[in-house]
Amino acid sequence: MPLFNLLILAIIQGVTEFLPISSSGHLILLPKLTGMQDQGLMLDVAVHVGTLFAVMIYFRRDVALAVSGVPDLLRGRITEPGARLAGLLIIATVPVIIVGLILNLTGLETRMRSIAVIGWTMLGFGLVLYWADRLPQRRVAESWNMRDAVIMGLWQALALIPGTSRSGITITGARVLGFDRDDSARLAMLMSIPTIIASGALLGIEAVATANANDVQQAAVAACFAFLSALIALAVMMRLLTRISFTPYVVYRVVLGGVLLWIAYSGTNMPNIS
Repeated sequence: MPLFNLLILAIIQGVTEFLPISSSGHLILLPKLTGMQDQGLMLDVAVHVGTLFAVMIYFRRDVALAVSGVPDLLRGRITEPGARLAGLLIIATVPVIIVGLILNLTGLETRMRSIAVIGWTMLGFGLVLYWADRLPQRRVAESWNMRDAVIMGLWQALALIPGTSRSGITITGARVLGFDRDDSARLAMLMSIPTIIASGALLGIEAVATANANDVQQAAVAACFAFLSALIALAVMMRLLTRISFTPYVVYRVVLGGVLLWIAYSGTNMPNIS
């Protein structure tokens, strides 16, 4: 893949991975607008690794707390703050792993990857986010408990439907549970870490087995730019949440969803993602 296309792909993936606007909806438009080839498995894994490091660095204190709590969790000392956070993140990840395996084994994952599905989920879940963002703010992240982790994990599993947005749907779930905007985003971002690790590990085994030297070089470049763009996007979003709501993202989703639905039902020649 040409360097310019590689950079565009990495930047778009990095920016859209954590904003509640769905990376899949943008990646399906990219080949139509630029004629770019599919990025392939190796680059897909690379950009996810880049975004993983971005969220881990941005929320490094929470990450350090969770990692330091793993030994206590293994010893059954779940009342320790670090062990509690690590345990809740693991619990919140279980639904997406189970649902992901079911979709993969049944073939539903492939059948859902269409422009129409992405258009409807982009539009529909954007409106759900708008509704949830107007619910009363009563709670902070420190009150996150096992029930919340299970419920938010189920919301996160919906992100396996293309166009839903993993960050968007988990933020929606947190807002429904009464968390304020800042902590809803914080919990959603922390939940992304084990999810990205799990999916990246699964895809990474296959990617490494088929990679050559050029693939590795391109993957390194893509990972770096995905990391930088994701880190900037995270910083901007978290800073803006102290001043504005999620409405700008909702408007963007509704507009893009409408465009995708028009493309899907007007017969415009545009490829499905695969």
